[in-house]
Amino acid sequence: MRNPAPLLGLTGGLGAGKSTALQVLSRLGAEVLSSDAVVHELYEGDELREAVVARFGPQVAPDGVVDRSAVARRAFASPEDRAWLEGLVWPLVGVRVASWVERVRAQRPAPRAVVVEVPLLFEAGMQGLYDATIAVVSEEGLRRARAAARGHALLDERTARQLSQEEKAERATFVVLNDGTEEDLERELSAVLEKLGE
Repeated sequence: MRNPAPLLGLTGGLGAGKSTALQVLSRLGAEVLSSDAVVHELYEGDELREAVVARFGPQVAPDGVVDRSAVARRAFASPEDRAWLEGLVWPLVGVRVASWVERVRAQRPAPRAVVVEVPLLFEAGMQGLYDATIAVVSEEGLRRARAAARGHALLDERTARQLSQEEKAERATFVVLNDGTEEDLERELSAVLEKLGE
């Protein structure tokens, strides 16, 4: 039996507007989850906090609270540290996401779609887990300005480990341009949901 709610993976580069797209999809009747929010939650637990402190030192968790920027600075500074962190975090996120998807897909009435925002969807080879994928893209200057305004440290290093916007767009089922207003974005995402419902 086909699941009534399609499972969508939402991705895009830093500053493309993934979080805004997720909010818009929620308004349009989708159940949504940010894998980044799951990571935030995991950092609040003992397991991940203790592991990053053991690896990077107590300065990454002053007063027992993980400073994600400090962890990012350490992890992105070397390929080994980054691989170690991703190897630790991604499986934990995967378990949480799978459990959430199972729960929301069992809801009746079913939501219009089930959407998980995964910044490194294609890089992590997770696209096969989804019925379809959406890449949010935006003009390069606009993207950089948005990312900088949000205080992303090591922007170039982070961007370097991601596929380019063009590569994400080529691999995605749907490409949504986010250069205009939120209303423009809503129209584009609404059209995607319409196509999925056909």
